Amino acid sequence: MSTIRGARERARIEITAAIKDEARKQLAAEGAAKVSLRAVARELGMASSALYRYFPSRDDLLTALIIDAYDAVGEAAEAAWEVARGTSGGHPARWAAVACAARDWALAHPHEYALIYGSPVPGYIAPQDTIGPASRVGLVFMGVVREAHSDDGLAAPSLDADLRPEAERMADELAPDLPPAVVTALIAAWAQLFGLISFELFGQFHRVVEDREPFFRRAAEELGHSVGLLRGRGTRTSRGRT
Repeated sequence: MSTIRGARERARIEITAAIKDEARKQLAAEGAAKVSLRAVARELGMASSALYRYFPSRDDLLTALIIDAYDAVGEAAEAAWEVARGTSGGHPARWAAVACAARDWALAHPHEYALIYGSPVPGYIAPQDTIGPASRVGLVFMGVVREAHSDDGLAAPSLDADLRPEAERMADELAPDLPPAVVTALIAAWAQLFGLISFELFGQFHRVVEDREPFFRRAAEELGHSVGLLRGRGTRTSRGRT
């Protein structure tokens, strides 16, 4: 009985992967809004009713693709951080390595990037299942900053009085061990990094920025400094909540 069950589970895994692969082809050809369970079933030679046993609705299939995409870019960021931690580069270099890994993944998977960072799919509401995967890249950046805070200290950014209540709320919810000014700058830098990637992928840099890799790396480094990562060694700052 266990042998039969194992064979069924393997078959289900293989069919699920085939369904998602075909859906990614549709995603690349026509965009997320045009992904269709019937079209996927037709291309795979399956009855629509059979496919519904794997994904009950189009939204369930989109959710699976979204989670896979977030996990993939998250894995790329995590791997880059791990490699950078084993080199002689400091925390700013680690930040830049993670940012460049996210960009590299996006350039290699533009349609999946567009699915998770492009225009919302009409009628689709992302479920709670996507929150954890969507947080992975941000958590890597937070990890870089947290290690820098512990090792070298941070040059904490300034914080306007009118922003302090929101900054303290964000810090309490996201990173109570970091200064609110740093958490605020970190969230802004995270958003700006993906804005740079989106500008490149979606064509806004056409005939504006030609040599884009060094441009992005430099911009990423500056955003790391804006969060408080020190440009050099030996300057330590207060680790209090400022």
